[in-house]
Amino acid sequence: MLNDSEFYFMQARHFKEQDIAEFRDCFSLYARNGYIETMETLMVIMRSLRTSPTPPELKVYMKNGKISFADFLEVMHAHTVKEKSSKDIQAAFRAADTNGRGVISYKELRHILCGWGEKLSTKEVEQIFREAHIKANAPVKYEDFIKVVTSPVPDYYY
Repeated sequence: MLNDSEFYFMQARHFKEQDIAEFRDCFSLYARNGYIETMETLMVIMRSLRTSPTPPELKVYMKNGKISFADFLEVMHAHTVKEKSSKDIQAAFRAADTNGRGVISYKELRHILCGWGEKLSTKEVEQIFREAHIKANAPVKYEDFIKVVTSPVPDYYY
């Protein structure tokens, strides 16, 4: 079994010392007894740290019933690796933006969201467009769009 300093040293290869300190501060704020014991608390902590876990992901992370800080660091590492970063999404948009204008057409974005990868329903796309303030047939600044879709999901969706 690793002691705390050995474990933190191992995590240092995944996170900067500053990140671990931020994680510890946030964890300590919500996990007063040293453990996260509910999915809701885990969701609040992870969102506070700029991640967007889904309810099924939270259930997997909470499979053992409670999470210590060491376990939480593992969860954060696994989740940040899994979660698509905005930089990867930006790179994909830039690759498709042959003119380098920083925009994509409304029609093309709708086609991508409804037809590629994890296909979204028309209703889901309309909701995303509404939240991102995208107007029909207007060019979409993909940098702005990425900020909206990679922001943590508001609590009222759960």
